[in-house]
Amino acid sequence: MRHDKLQADASRVSVSQAGLIRLSGPARAIALNVLRVNSLQTGAYVSHFKGRGMEFDESRPYQPGDDPRNIDWRVTARSSEAYTKLFREERERPVLIMTDLRSNMHFATKGSFKSVNAARAAALLAWAAHQRGDRLGGLVFGDTKHRELRPRLGRQAALRYVHELVGHPDWAITTDQGNVDEEPPLTQAISMLRRVTHPGSLVIIISDFIGLSRSAMSHLTGIARHNEVLAILLSDPLERELPPPGRYRLVSHDEEMAIDTYARGARSDYQHAFEERFHNFDIFCHRYGIHLMSLSTDDDPVQCLQKTLRRRER
Repeated sequence: MRHDKLQADASRVSVSQAGLIRLSGPARAIALNVLRVNSLQTGAYVSHFKGRGMEFDESRPYQPGDDPRNIDWRVTARSSEAYTKLFREERERPVLIMTDLRSNMHFATKGSFKSVNAARAAALLAWAAHQRGDRLGGLVFGDTKHRELRPRLGRQAALRYVHELVGHPDWAITTDQGNVDEEPPLTQAISMLRRVTHPGSLVIIISDFIGLSRSAMSHLTGIARHNEVLAILLSDPLERELPPPGRYRLVSHDEEMAIDTYARGARSDYQHAFEERFHNFDIFCHRYGIHLMSLSTDDDPVQCLQKTLRRRER
């Protein structure tokens, strides 16, 4: 299906199962393994993180520069020349996608709600994992519900994730209804993600990361220690910078408010606050080897993910 047809079918405030299923086509141009850091290992996956096993792929004639420790002595004994073993990382690696549908994600002044772009990005990555032959699972969470999906293989795993994205009850929640005595939903979700993530997984967290607590950062650090992590940070242009001087009206389902942007100092402080939050998160991600990608409400998730995770030419 043509990309412009996908855009024409898309809503700015909600997602449909049919729309997310149609993203399986564009997902074919997304390669999750491009995140990986090249090493001297040979194979489909080359990775820097701990916990992955290597499985034998095939033998080929020995070439100058091959590691002598990888000589296949059984094949060499039956041949007139030396052969070396080639390895690849184990297939069917778990891919865990965590998608944020809290009330603060149901917001946009341009483009689509952060929650809508998050769901579309999650669906694209779910289809890419399926097409790569990886096991797919993860979490879909909001202010009231956390849905855990254990990693499974096959098209049904991707369809199951899409179904949870579309059917999650927090699409209908417009305000934070969490219990003030409990941990914040984002902290709860990352804590749960840490408990269900096995070493060697690819973990993708799609959120605006508003309210990222020290406890949540500690859990995220623990996840990144033995897994590869991609953080996709959602934002809206209004969150990054106030509009030109004036008086503006913001409207939601059941309330409205006016903002005054005439004060130059207030505009500067507002922009600096977002830049500082992003800068601190960027430093945190760099320190612990977490890949960071930005996605705005006025971005197209298909184009952004295809550009960032473009398949490499062989």
